[in-house]
Amino acid sequence: MPARADKDYLQVYRQGKWENFLIKGVNMGISKPGYFPGEAAITREEYARWFEQIGSMHANTIRVYTIHPPDFYEALAAYNRKAKEPLYLLQGVWTEEEALAASGDAFDAKVQEDFHAEIKRTVDLIHGNADLPARPGHASGAYRADVSAYVLGWVLGVEWDPDMVASTDDSHVSAEPYQGRYFRTENATAFERWLADAMETTAAYEKDRYGWERPISFTNWVTTDLLKHPSEPSPHEDMVSVDPNHIESMPAFAAGEFASYHVYPYYPDFFNFDRTLNAYVDFRGEKNGYAGYLNRLRKAHGMPVLIAEFGVPSSRGMTHRNVNGLNQGFLNEKEQGEIDARLWQDIVHERMAGGLVFTWQDEWFKRTWNTMDLDDPDRRPFWSNAQTSEQQYGLMAFDPGEEPAIVLDGDSSEWKKAGIPSYPAGGNDRGVQSFSVTSDERYVYFLLNFNPEAAGKADAAILIDSVAGQGQNVLPNGSALWPDAGIDFAIDIRQAGESRVWVDSYYDPFEYQYGHLLHLIDEPKDAGQPGNGRWNPIRLALNKPLEIPDREGTDRYVPFEAYETGKLRFGNGDPNGADYDSLADIAVRGGTMEVRIPWQLLNVKDPSTRLVMADLWKEGLEGSRKTDGFRLAVVDGNEVPAERKPVLYRWDTWEQPRYHERLKTSYGILKGEFERSEAGE
Repeated sequence: MPARADKDYLQVYRQGKWENFLIKGVNMGISKPGYFPGEAAITREEYARWFEQIGSMHANTIRVYTIHPPDFYEALAAYNRKAKEPLYLLQGVWTEEEALAASGDAFDAKVQEDFHAEIKRTVDLIHGNADLPARPGHASGAYRADVSAYVLGWVLGVEWDPDMVASTDDSHVSAEPYQGRYFRTENATAFERWLADAMETTAAYEKDRYGWERPISFTNWVTTDLLKHPSEPSPHEDMVSVDPNHIESMPAFAAGEFASYHVYPYYPDFFNFDRTLNAYVDFRGEKNGYAGYLNRLRKAHGMPVLIAEFGVPSSRGMTHRNVNGLNQGFLNEKEQGEIDARLWQDIVHERMAGGLVFTWQDEWFKRTWNTMDLDDPDRRPFWSNAQTSEQQYGLMAFDPGEEPAIVLDGDSSEWKKAGIPSYPAGGNDRGVQSFSVTSDERYVYFLLNFNPEAAGKADAAILIDSVAGQGQNVLPNGSALWPDAGIDFAIDIRQAGESRVWVDSYYDPFEYQYGHLLHLIDEPKDAGQPGNGRWNPIRLALNKPLEIPDREGTDRYVPFEAYETGKLRFGNGDPNGADYDSLADIAVRGGTMEVRIPWQLLNVKDPSTRLVMADLWKEGLEGSRKTDGFRLAVVDGNEVPAERKPVLYRWDTWEQPRYHERLKTSYGILKGEFERSEAGE
């Protein structure tokens, strides 16, 4: 028995006694750039390198959601043979979410058979006793590394779909309480009885076959927690509970059980609107809704409670806003680290069993609700979308290129070294003189060369024609362009705080989706008219209109909310710089300006195949077309030449992305927090 569940913590046996063990860890997915998770493409060398880095940050635990390839377990065993302090494992057992949701009944014979078979496979492999044949979407191979001494416990399943849970409960109301050798239920719902049976299968199979036992839990999240949330605007987010207290471990199972929850500060919406929750005063003496929720959650359980996921992403795009600034996105790496550290401190001080930051590595294959209609889902792993928050939760980044090609610091030396051509700009003697363009798996880059006397104060506009047969013939400031300009985007370079990307209103997916299709914003009369002379800022939705039930019995109305994501930020984008800002879009040095624009801000659905958004008003959001490239011109902001022949920028396509690993600023910040934290502090 490598661990057991006590009152507040899991415990491990050291030097002849059981000691409280504060879980300080990371979640680790099974993907890397260029591959979907089901391809299980991470190598032993990569795992080994990552384990060294995770150990160096004073983490003691890794959680995985599903079976990883044999290389994972072999690399973990090799690391622990020589490490001063081992890395423990929380092993997940995956259940097929789509099949579970489609059945609407967890007791469906096929669903249950498949889940219990996966449990037994997983038990076998941690003991180095499995040969898993190739299965689409799953890891396979010969598992010979016995890591059972380092597996702290099991975390079964996934974030449960509330509709499936409710449907299961409704279909089996009259079922008897569950009674096994190791687990029983009392006052349990049907779905809780189903979970007890899965926990029994795990415990019985491992004890009977290998003589081992370890603590058992199941995945849970705020949506199906056991608490009531009267300020939650969506009934779906508080419609059903899955209560670990209804499942009791028997004396014959000494390892015991613990609860596991994914808890983020910005979702569901009640985190912003629950007045009592946000009045909670934390150990710092500050009002803190996240700590308030943890406090309630801990008090509601008669077992250790692990925060199995927490964290915020260092993405350029934002998906949810938090009342205390703990947002889902539009955070640089330093802010990500500071918020992760703050959440970790709350976890420790509210006496949780520990926490696992989400996540170790960035995940390029992920999607987010407010950007997923703007890309090609079949090609997500092949490029990095800075606008999608789900892709940038990692403490380790996968940066484009085998090594940094363009560093956003205002230094043009790498452009010259790479031999990137320069083109004349449509400026005058006072302003922009020439420009260059290049790109990688995340950004399109521009180099603008100014008259040194004008640098930092001169206006410039980078004009992009990406789709033929549409576009504007005037600048956002009303200045006329040449008659057949057909400009779809204008990157408006002005003073700090005033620079932004404009999109032709006809080619604006935000206005089309939320105005024309969903009627959540006013639709202008000239919407859908090409060449109407109207430019829009680039926006992302944050929430649809909400009715907030109040504890006092009144409702509060929150209107549709969006923010301008096309605003451009001046700063230093060099990760080695003392003033590094991972959200920087523009860097200036002397007469040189570098600009980087995420592909999605330019309606590119997949840069690896040069796939862009088609005519929205004829083909809808799902319409796509291959482009020959961008037709570019650069002009002074207030002086437009009478005629300008655009330059065609045709970037190379790719089948596999180039990338390199880099530990983010957030890694170092969380490393310091983990080093200082011990159980019971």
